[in-house]
Amino acid sequence: MPELGVILKLLFLVLVVMGALLPVITWVERKQSAVMQDRIGANRADILGIRLIGLLHPLADVLKLFGKEDVVPLGANRWMHLVAPVIALVPGIITLAVVPFAGVYDFGGGPISMVAADLDWGMLYVFAVGSIATYGTVIAGWSSNSNWGLLGSLRGSAQMISYEVTMGLSLVGLFMCFNSLKLQEIAQAQDATFRVFGFLEAFGWVHALPRWLSFVKLPMWGIVLQPLGFILFLTCIMAENKRPPFDVPEGESEIVAGYHMEYSGMRFGLFYTAEFLEIPVIAMIVTTLFLGGWTIPWFSTQKIIGALNGTIGVGAATGLCLILHVLSFFLKVIVMIWLQMQIRWTLPRFRYDQVMDLCWKIMLPLSLANVFVTGIVILGIERLYR
Repeated sequence: MPELGVILKLLFLVLVVMGALLPVITWVERKQSAVMQDRIGANRADILGIRLIGLLHPLADVLKLFGKEDVVPLGANRWMHLVAPVIALVPGIITLAVVPFAGVYDFGGGPISMVAADLDWGMLYVFAVGSIATYGTVIAGWSSNSNWGLLGSLRGSAQMISYEVTMGLSLVGLFMCFNSLKLQEIAQAQDATFRVFGFLEAFGWVHALPRWLSFVKLPMWGIVLQPLGFILFLTCIMAENKRPPFDVPEGESEIVAGYHMEYSGMRFGLFYTAEFLEIPVIAMIVTTLFLGGWTIPWFSTQKIIGALNGTIGVGAATGLCLILHVLSFFLKVIVMIWLQMQIRWTLPRFRYDQVMDLCWKIMLPLSLANVFVTGIVILGIERLYR
């Protein structure tokens, strides 16, 4: 049953993200900041004296939130106040449906794609679903009947809508390189290499290079083809998540706690969860688009299966290749999570005007220039090899 396969793939990703990565990320945030600031970090929660270097703190946080009183302010819109955290949380979960955590494999019964929903317009789905979270921010601030909450929601909506424009344009160059909006196809296209100096053949200069240099190869990853696009997209998608240094909608030193100022208990916990859930989701999307997805550099799927085929057979070789690809994907995701945490604890919060100026005056022109230059390069390469 195809529907069962879709459910199982999505369930696998949700369990990995919600059950494994999400609790650990809250611990990583504390411990990584402690290491950077020369502190010990969270290490007090224990069960029968066992502390596990602070890994029990996420469990303690959940239990504490369940015990907090759920307060709705006087004059607040009770129903909207309730639904806003859910709207903020759900987009991060359903985005996982289009993330490929491995490739396409043939075990004898036809090709099997390791993605829950292999949509032709996968990235448009990500953009559309991600924009829904804006409603959660706006509704939370408006429904709280609080001036500080409303100001935070206005900041959040302006920031998220602004950065969505640049975020989309930053990927146009990548779409031009891979000729697809399908995340699985984009990842598969990166399961290849290209000769760094191969273009010199068109000019007849290849013989002037040392023989070993003429065969130097790089993986055809998005970050290699679109380095500026990678920087722009990562910046924009972190701004969409409202994480430091882009946390002006929360701005504790200016507007108390922003759009979720009047939230407590598990309703605040849902906002907290949504923010941390989007960290691995961002890491997965960036990995798929720019870091080769599930691919292993210089070792294509055909090479791995071909090398193992003679020893353990085609079926076992394909299964082992699948496991290696899943491990490769999540290793890259972990690296991207670490990078986001590093940025979060390195840069101070921007002022609101700096956040908007960065988007409209710097990143938007750069993204347009990137599209223009990418088009010129692609046309030039097509003419050289025509």
